[in-house]
Amino acid sequence: MNTVTPASPPKTTGLLSAIVVVAALGYFVDIYDLILFSIVRVQSLNELGITDPGQVTSQGLYLINMQMGGMLLGGILWGVLGDKKGRLSVLFGSILIYSLANIANGFVQTIEQYAWLRLIAGIGLAGELGAGITLVSETLPKEKRGYGTMIVATVGVSGAMLAYWVGDRFGWRNAYFVGGGLGLALLALRVGVYESGMFEQTKKSEVERGNFFALFTNGPRLARYLKCLLIGVPLWFVVGILITLSPEFGKDLGLTGPVTAGLGVFWCYFGLVFGDFASGTLSQLLRSRNRALQLFLAFCGLMVGVYLFAIRGASPTVFYAVCFVLGISVGFWALFVTVAAEQFGTNLRATVATTAPNFARGSVVLLVPIFQYTAAALGQPGTPNRVLAGAVVGGVSLLIAFWAVSTLPESFGKDLDYVEE
Repeated sequence: MNTVTPASPPKTTGLLSAIVVVAALGYFVDIYDLILFSIVRVQSLNELGITDPGQVTSQGLYLINMQMGGMLLGGILWGVLGDKKGRLSVLFGSILIYSLANIANGFVQTIEQYAWLRLIAGIGLAGELGAGITLVSETLPKEKRGYGTMIVATVGVSGAMLAYWVGDRFGWRNAYFVGGGLGLALLALRVGVYESGMFEQTKKSEVERGNFFALFTNGPRLARYLKCLLIGVPLWFVVGILITLSPEFGKDLGLTGPVTAGLGVFWCYFGLVFGDFASGTLSQLLRSRNRALQLFLAFCGLMVGVYLFAIRGASPTVFYAVCFVLGISVGFWALFVTVAAEQFGTNLRATVATTAPNFARGSVVLLVPIFQYTAAALGQPGTPNRVLAGAVVGGVSLLIAFWAVSTLPESFGKDLDYVEE
């Protein structure tokens, strides 16, 4: 059960403090590196000698799974460290690892080198968002938390647009070098960023911190945790399948011209900028995280239907416009991470806020084979039905997420100065 423990007032800060700025810029570089592979997938694989369309798809999914697998491992590692050693150590340690890994990515010569470096990069990428959101949530006044995490997300997701521009103009190897360089440059901003007052106070007590397995030893706590994870799955179904496989879906939908995953990602994340701003603001205006999430999940369901069934035979321009609006509809990412952080006490908050988004991202590892199996089962031999498979897998993930939101306790305005016992 949750036990509120008396503590000295935590440090609080303003919306444009060093903590918010560094967390936002860190997430900007995080998203740049996270999305970059989806943008340069075809270009990089072709240069490495993979030119058959089927192989490009299968090898691309393999590399995505390696990256997401790294994020699953990193989510646990950084989450536990965040509650044991502090939020700042995770924030900057994760940035250092994914920056070095992405610089190394620019030198790969084989698929296996590519795969292992995506795994290492994934481990690094797993830590920044959870640590940043936890820091912002614990240092802002409770009535401003939603605005702070909204700033982090809105600035952060725009990193995908820079990734597209750099990848398109300067080539995939240089794009990896730029991403790594941006991360290393960001480390210089660590001066002036201080540790969470709530964490410092909890560290002085004897309460156990960062015990990942404690999430599974209490029924109600486990239920809260699993529901938090499920809320983020639809976003990664959209980005990891519908957007990443834009060229394949474009052919299946009979578009009048070819489309690229790079532009699909660009327009989707351009929409995410507006969506994250809107969802964060809406949760503040409604004074409810849950109601804002429900509205966005319903909007997402509508747009998935439009993507799969309403634009057959349309032009690439219409397709990209739908990707943009689809991006707006899944712009509840930071709100989802904020809810995860607000649901748990200070001694487990970083563990949850870090593992939840990474397990949601890592759900792609399960979604991809489920999607492939469903497409094969609904299609003809050698001709998978990706459209119907997208409807089935996407519809199920959205319904489950809606149920999870609807059964979670409301966390708007909740006092976070307590521990889990």
